[in-house]
Amino acid sequence: MTLNTKHCDFAGRMVIVGFGSIGQGVLPLIFRHIGITKEQITIVTAEERGHAEADEYGVRFINNALTRDNYLDVLRPMLGKGDFLVNLSVDVSSIALFEFCNEVGALYIDTCIEPWPGGYTDPSLSPSLRSNYALRESALGHKEKYVGGPTAVLTHGANPGLVSHFIKQALLDIARDTGVKTDVPKDRAGWAALAKQLDVKVIHVAERDTQVANQPKKVGEFVNTWSIDGFVSEGCQPAELGWGSHEKALPPDGHRHEFGSDAAIYLLRPGASTRVRTWTPLEGPFHGFLITHSEAISTADYYTVKEGGTVTYRPTVHYAYHPCDDAVKSVHEFAGKNWNLQPSKRLMMDEIVSGTDELGVLLMGHKKGVYWYGSRLSIGEAREIIPYNNATSLQVTVAVLAGIVWALENPTAGVVEPEEMDFQRVLEVCRPYLGEVVGAYGDWTPLEDRGRLFPEDVDTDCPWQFKNFRVV
Repeated sequence: MTLNTKHCDFAGRMVIVGFGSIGQGVLPLIFRHIGITKEQITIVTAEERGHAEADEYGVRFINNALTRDNYLDVLRPMLGKGDFLVNLSVDVSSIALFEFCNEVGALYIDTCIEPWPGGYTDPSLSPSLRSNYALRESALGHKEKYVGGPTAVLTHGANPGLVSHFIKQALLDIARDTGVKTDVPKDRAGWAALAKQLDVKVIHVAERDTQVANQPKKVGEFVNTWSIDGFVSEGCQPAELGWGSHEKALPPDGHRHEFGSDAAIYLLRPGASTRVRTWTPLEGPFHGFLITHSEAISTADYYTVKEGGTVTYRPTVHYAYHPCDDAVKSVHEFAGKNWNLQPSKRLMMDEIVSGTDELGVLLMGHKKGVYWYGSRLSIGEAREIIPYNNATSLQVTVAVLAGIVWALENPTAGVVEPEEMDFQRVLEVCRPYLGEVVGAYGDWTPLEDRGRLFPEDVDTDCPWQFKNFRVV
């Protein structure tokens, strides 16, 4: 695959809902890799941002925020059988949009399962019902009735999305390097059995963003390298993690959900105030935010092994995210204002002067200790190969492209999550845009250098307990 490969042709209409950093970044990828014309694409978004970028490509731009009351009236004239809705919005219900697409026969993709406004922070809802776990359960409730219907790809950005395919490649690498002979598993049961056989106890989506701008963060400003509204929404939700079968006890503030798969738990605190220890090859050990993400739940669920209805294996899974340093400062200020957002927001793009986004999956507990597999993409590489992207956004936008391509190649798959897609095909589409794709082993554990200054409550018998990862 090259930067000029045409993956498929598309004869229908495409509507892109939401045109922030990810919408702007994916548009040139769509034109480069899908046979489509500017007349086939319409952008529907809630603000003027991105209008100039749309104009450059000659794409119709409609500034009209979708709401519960108007979304059907706005979208119905634009979409029908064989068309495609690319949902990159915030504050627009993903379930409402993919239900509409199923009704009219259109394909669908999003990067997260989004509720209508207030769904993340409505104090009248319990923390359990404000969780990604609840959103996922609600979305999957439509899966059975949409079998064989138009494909609706849920949660397919970088993470959630691309990282689920990284996990499968990492499992095959570990099997190869530990002498476990295996074919590529064909189904969920086969993948879960392989993870259990390898004794993978914990999986982190371990990400360190080192991008730096020539314009420092100001007081009263929230700065980030990708959607600020998206990051703030996730950060204010309860911290969530897939809960492994090796864990000895729930955290003191940990709670199970009273419905659904029971694959995950939540903490009675926002993810943006919850930190965990993790590791990447370039950065080494660091503290990341345990921000809720759909892959923490879907991965733990997908790799669950049951015998007679009893869970015999499940990994603990969660996101461990260190954003760029100015975003860390922004979160610190945001938390200090009791989660009242700063009056000014700035998406870092042209002002970035250096840095890399090191995004991958860290599989722990197996015979070789820890194994990180993922993408190292620098700002220079991102700018060289495609416009309107930084290192962070490109890892998302190329995964959106890959999800669109997969859906066009598999148009009657119904509702699907990333784990159910062909990981090799997705990685094939993405790899030219991921910079250096690396697999690296390490001997790190969350017990490394612990207790040097003060005594700590750690479990030395099992390094892979969540209590050892959590920063308290």
